Amino acid sequence: MPGSQFSVLQEDVCVPSRRVLVTGATGLLGRAVCREFQNSGWWVVGTGYRRARPRLLRCDLLDEDAVRTLVHDYKPDVIVHCAAERRPDVVERHTEAAVNLNVHATATLAKEAAGSGVFFLYISTDYVFDGRNPPYGEDDSPNPLNLYGRSKLEGERETLRHCPGAAVLRVPVLYGEVEFVAESAVTALWPRVQEGAAESCTLDHCLQRFPTDARDVAAVCRKLSERGIQDRSIRGIFHFSAKERMSKYEMAVAMAQAFNLPSSHLIPLTEQPAGSAVRPVNSELNCSRLELLGLSVEPRPFRAAITDCLWPFLPDKRWRQTVFH
Repeated sequence: MPGSQFSVLQEDVCVPSRRVLVTGATGLLGRAVCREFQNSGWWVVGTGYRRARPRLLRCDLLDEDAVRTLVHDYKPDVIVHCAAERRPDVVERHTEAAVNLNVHATATLAKEAAGSGVFFLYISTDYVFDGRNPPYGEDDSPNPLNLYGRSKLEGERETLRHCPGAAVLRVPVLYGEVEFVAESAVTALWPRVQEGAAESCTLDHCLQRFPTDARDVAAVCRKLSERGIQDRSIRGIFHFSAKERMSKYEMAVAMAQAFNLPSSHLIPLTEQPAGSAVRPVNSELNCSRLELLGLSVEPRPFRAAITDCLWPFLPDKRWRQTVFH
């Protein structure tokens, strides 16, 4: 990897003393994590693969030699591992590829982090729980219902097996500053909201979710990392989640209200749809460990945050011209 790529997200003017390597930097959470660390004065190295773009490093996380070289060359203080196949239905269809990324690549990164003395932060999911007895604390026994949840749980175990000083951060469904509305399962509801009275639309009103802004998760990642490189007792499993419980139907209605749009065409569906991966009914996370350590943040209210995320996708296309500039 050419040395000229070192300044991936920061200019070569004043080299910050702390360095973070962010995998999956092309994704929703990865972008937010890169921005959060950079705004706090860290040297940020972001990686991607198929969607890698200028100023990011292209790295195949399944290539152990490439991962070893990456960690050796850039000598990060922290690795935040955001890269994952996070779509449960895709995991069901492409299990081998998903397991390779969610489990095997995680194990490789954890080994390299441990061997280099790097603080390793692995992003996991509330889907490691079955949703039958919420809220779930960090010490509650996982029981994932689908392959996605099982792959992420195995990623947790590989992380802590190879890198005992690592931290695992479990989070729920995320939304944020998306590049296209389908990038998040939350913002993907926006086109249905916009249909208005033209056509009725059924939306899940059975599964209870806790939609969380990726910017808030990124802030928690930074706080965990800053404390973790100073205090080696910061290790093991942590939970972070917004506090508003909402079904997809309720999210869509909130979006309609935020933009003064009609919602009468949105029809609540109270049974899980057939043909998709089974999801937990309510996998609410107890986040008290982070709060007691002073490492949490106050989650953004859904209605205000979703307005921030969706205004670039209003029908007036002129608004879009400034969203990523």
